[in-house]
Amino acid sequence: MNRRSASRRSVLVAGAAALAGGCSKYGDENGGGGDGTRPTTAPPAGSGKAPRPSSAPALARTSDIPVGGGKVFAAEKVVVTQPAQGDFKAFSAICTHQGCTVNSVSGGTINCPCHGSKYRIADASVAAGPAPRPLPPRRIEVSGNSITLG
Repeated sequence: MNRRSASRRSVLVAGAAALAGGCSKYGDENGGGGDGTRPTTAPPAGSGKAPRPSSAPALARTSDIPVGGGKVFAAEKVVVTQPAQGDFKAFSAICTHQGCTVNSVSGGTINCPCHGSKYRIADASVAAGPAPRPLPPRRIEVSGNSITLG
């Protein structure tokens, strides 16, 4: 056997051993089994176990979001709107044109200061370009008068 085939065999054997023994994924401190997309303490999808209640701090009070308007939370990169009384929506605050953060909600639109894109508060669809697509939705939870990111 020559040096090249010994090297190739070593690589193949090492790869097979890694697959047989299980590899951990980046961010999985438990040595395998995590999928890198959720904490390992969360119940697996379809397990029948209820998710743990959110302990996230409140983003806002419902009274902070005006009916027919909204509020931008730049640090969280989210904008929350209330198109109709009691109907709260949340969207990414990152403009789909060139990634600027939207900075205001007025006149029924979410507004980007960089190039003038405007999005409708009800569904974040594009009301004025150059934005190529709507703002992606974000999950929120409204409990009593508190709004948290979901």
